Amino acid sequence: MSRLNEEKSALSHVRILDLTEGGCMLSGKLFSDMGADVIKIEPPGGSPSRIPPYYRDIEDPQKSIFWFAYNTNKRGITLNLKTPEGQELFKKLAKTADVIIESFGVGYMDNLGLGYKDISKIKPNIIYASITPFGQSGPKAGYKASDLTLWASGGFLNDCGDPDRAPVWIGFGPQASFYGGAEAAIGAMTALWYRSRTGEGQFIDVSIQESTMSCNMNVLPMWDVNGVEFKRVGAVSFVAATRVRQPIYFKCKDGLVMILALGGNDPYASSSERLVKWMKDEGMCPDWLAKLNWWKDYNAAVLKQDLADKVGQAIEAFTMTKTKAELYEIGAFGKYKQILVAPVSNTRDISEDIQLKARQFWVNVPHPELNDSLPYCGPYIRMSETPITFRKRAPLIGEDNREIYLGELGISEANLKALQGKGVI
Repeated sequence: MSRLNEEKSALSHVRILDLTEGGCMLSGKLFSDMGADVIKIEPPGGSPSRIPPYYRDIEDPQKSIFWFAYNTNKRGITLNLKTPEGQELFKKLAKTADVIIESFGVGYMDNLGLGYKDISKIKPNIIYASITPFGQSGPKAGYKASDLTLWASGGFLNDCGDPDRAPVWIGFGPQASFYGGAEAAIGAMTALWYRSRTGEGQFIDVSIQESTMSCNMNVLPMWDVNGVEFKRVGAVSFVAATRVRQPIYFKCKDGLVMILALGGNDPYASSSERLVKWMKDEGMCPDWLAKLNWWKDYNAAVLKQDLADKVGQAIEAFTMTKTKAELYEIGAFGKYKQILVAPVSNTRDISEDIQLKARQFWVNVPHPELNDSLPYCGPYIRMSETPITFRKRAPLIGEDNREIYLGELGISEANLKALQGKGVI
């Protein structure tokens, strides 16, 4: 098995065949970043996941920043699974693999003779993870879905946005598929551990709908326990018992800050009192707010919406005179320390964050074909003995065909050219 480096890594003994697309590609990346030999398989001509944005806006599948992000440390080959020759090559690769991860529709790989039952006959201890929108069984098993419909079907879309407007889509990119990819990686890792104890492989059925359900962990009990149907509340804290919406996001000079200006108990009431003290010291605290008892008057059991709105307006009038940095540094750590305040960081804030820089989170990965190095989000965990390293940028289309087909599967040069001519590779 060819290795990308000789450094000590957690999963250097593991080989993954990655047939995923979109956000599900995160699954293979989690393995490759830990040192596994992940072979990304895409159709001849390139993966449909080589999508915008593109490097310097040059519309070229070889310059897809989305592809770059989720395929670091992987090797890449092209293979047409729809051809008999391609299917035989895949089976040869499967014999060398520990895990197969795919995100085709239910039954697609089975119809090609490459499903779990087929592969387990030639590789009995294979671990085979299939990521689909709704799982392998049930009335929706065959349904197609988009990222938007998956969030909707998982219930979390209903939770996001303002109460008087339509729900707000969650983030940029295929966020629901990222959840599915992460769950597949967790399942495959667990199955590898089980196999190390028993020698048995297994099939892993990942439903993206079910993967997104974890986002509802605070909402589902409202119905199960109290019979309260959660409604969108926007940028506020929500007191279910009284249906009062309490602002927690406030405008400031250069964006937004989150301040948990709440009452009733600690640490919220004490924090709110310190905020009022700061406002008073700067002459920006109305008399009625200075007299407010955060323990009794702002207790959720008695709080009224008009008071919550009034308090929110007074606080925002103050925060509008400060920057995010001033509110955070003075309020959380300075003269009025322990105010529950945090800046809402935008992309620029994150890229310049002193904590992330100090921990060397951003990693510059060389792209020789671009004559450039691009900054990437760094290791998601720190491992003392087997550190995560970025050894290689995402593969170009068919970049490792010769290494894998000729060097590892033993295909002749003439046969490789013939397969390329027939569109198999």
